[in-house]
Amino acid sequence: MDLKLSGKKVFVSGSSRGIGLCIAKKFIEEGAYVVINSRDSEELKAVAASLENCHGVAGDVSHPEVALLVIKEAVEILGKIDIVVCNVGSGSSLVGPGDETYGEWMRVFSINFFSAVNLISASSDLLKTSGGSIVCISSICGSETIPGAPITYSVAKAALNTYVKSMSLPMGKAGIRINAVAPGNINFVGSVWSEKLVKDPDLVSGMLENNVPLRKLGCPNDVANLVVWLASDVADFVTGSVFTTDGGQTRN
Repeated sequence: MDLKLSGKKVFVSGSSRGIGLCIAKKFIEEGAYVVINSRDSEELKAVAASLENCHGVAGDVSHPEVALLVIKEAVEILGKIDIVVCNVGSGSSLVGPGDETYGEWMRVFSINFFSAVNLISASSDLLKTSGGSIVCISSICGSETIPGAPITYSVAKAALNTYVKSMSLPMGKAGIRINAVAPGNINFVGSVWSEKLVKDPDLVSGMLENNVPLRKLGCPNDVANLVVWLASDVADFVTGSVFTTDGGQTRN
């Protein structure tokens, strides 16, 4: 299927490694021009240099003023922006369940919620001009209670899901589509699951057997393939939706 992404100008946050990098590569494979982003400028420079039609813009987009500067620089490179993918996120927690503090709530929300809101606010006028598309990377932890998931992370991703659904009306009137992808257990080098597979493979096997109908971990491509479809004009009647890719783990 031709996704009609050739020549599109794409910004992907949190994309120097893992899921974000896979998303960026998938857009490039489809003929798009991509700006990748992370906080580590040296890593970003090396990754961008290894890819065709790719540039890097460093900056911590969990800060609104930085998000504005990052988008401004991306436009200077690309000329315009057609697609924004908000991928910054982290499920790490500094406290146990029931010990959440105001500081921890703000830290986790900045990474997992405001990083997306800041980018969308910074790029919305540009996307109105291009009739663009936004895809946010959420988590199944925001869709239902996942045992063992940090409470702060789950609530932040639930907020992101609600934001996507709520913003689809005003953005739709402006000609912008906004959707989200909620991955389940995704394995890649450096991920939590790659560490768990080394430390306790039997525990991982048991979790998959008991909780995941497809009995396997996902990979970054499982997320990236869905993202590029959602961002493309092929999905031009889809907005305000959260799409799950989790091997059947969630039940809602």
